Amino acid sequence: MNKILFFDVDGTLYNSEKVMPDSAKEALLQARRNGYEIAIATGRAPFMIDSLLEELDIQTYVTFNGQYVVYQGEVVYANGIAKEELAKIIAFGEARNEPVVFLDDKQMIASVGEHKMVSESLDTLKYPYPALDSSYYMQHEVYQTLIFMEEKDEHLYRTAFPNVEFVRWHRYSCDILPKGGSKAAGIEKVLSRMGLTLADAIAFGDGMNDIEMLEAVGTSVAMGNGHEKVKAVATYVTDHVDADGLAKAMRHLKII
Repeated sequence: MNKILFFDVDGTLYNSEKVMPDSAKEALLQARRNGYEIAIATGRAPFMIDSLLEELDIQTYVTFNGQYVVYQGEVVYANGIAKEELAKIIAFGEARNEPVVFLDDKQMIASVGEHKMVSESLDTLKYPYPALDSSYYMQHEVYQTLIFMEEKDEHLYRTAFPNVEFVRWHRYSCDILPKGGSKAAGIEKVLSRMGLTLADAIAFGDGMNDIEMLEAVGTSVAMGNGHEKVKAVATYVTDHVDADGLAKAMRHLKII
């Protein structure tokens, strides 16, 4: 039997209004009563899911798309882009008026003041515009950096910086990950601590940054609101998050 469930946040646990439906919350609590461990796997930072972790009493989570992993309250893995490589990406973007935002486990810092692409992207997360410090990454450990540029220009970054991954989550923004970094890699860190394999896990997601995770685990669920490429790799496609899709999937899989 699969023993642990990994849930993406935006578009999976959180609906279009960025709140968790009552049906989803009750389904997770019932799954726990049925013996499953509940974990989060998100592109968000730890500080951005504090209220969710507290509400659901979750102690295990994969954040920053696998770059900061906590198991039962203990940090078991932390990684980021090398400062030298990041400096080159930032300089490339600055020349094109394409800014970045830095994140560590405690806060989010912008490289420039008010910028349309930054504001629109962060608005979808219901997050205010960050404080400004263009050199923040030089004095602090940064586990995630967001680069803000249009999809049509993404190939320029991929060509110039082949040693990192650019994972798009908004029409104006990509996460910058170390080569090979993904939610799947972070999940493996958790499973290793538990003495489990990927076959023992079930994952739920909707976005492009969920693809590796859904491909890797034993059973995977794509939300009805998910990207078509995400649905194509999932074991099962459920209804839209706004139509109780998460709870329906968990019933379909006999988790609850």
